Amino acid sequence: MMNIIKNDTVKVVSGNHRGKIGRVLKVFPNSNRVIVEKVNLVKRHRRPRSATDKGGILEKEAPIHVSNVMLVCPKCSKPSRTGVSFLSDGTKVRVCKSCNETLAANE
Repeated sequence: MMNIIKNDTVKVVSGNHRGKIGRVLKVFPNSNRVIVEKVNLVKRHRRPRSATDKGGILEKEAPIHVSNVMLVCPKCSKPSRTGVSFLSDGTKVRVCKSCNETLAANE
């Protein structure tokens, strides 16, 4: 189970973009990678597709490995590890290990 889902706020903890904070745009659970907003920007050269379409050099986010990011807890607002807990009705929820606060599915 990946502990990071779409729209989570994460902080990059290792690599060239260490220290940057951004929102998760897309999650790839099969390859354990995430795309974070404004992090790991790469340049793509694009050819014009039609007479009205412009080509050029585009910047877009590339995926980074999930082990290089940590979830930022909205309650204590610092990067923390997550655990799993079960509510009284049996649903599984994520829990911040620092402040023991339940993390909502879409924050």
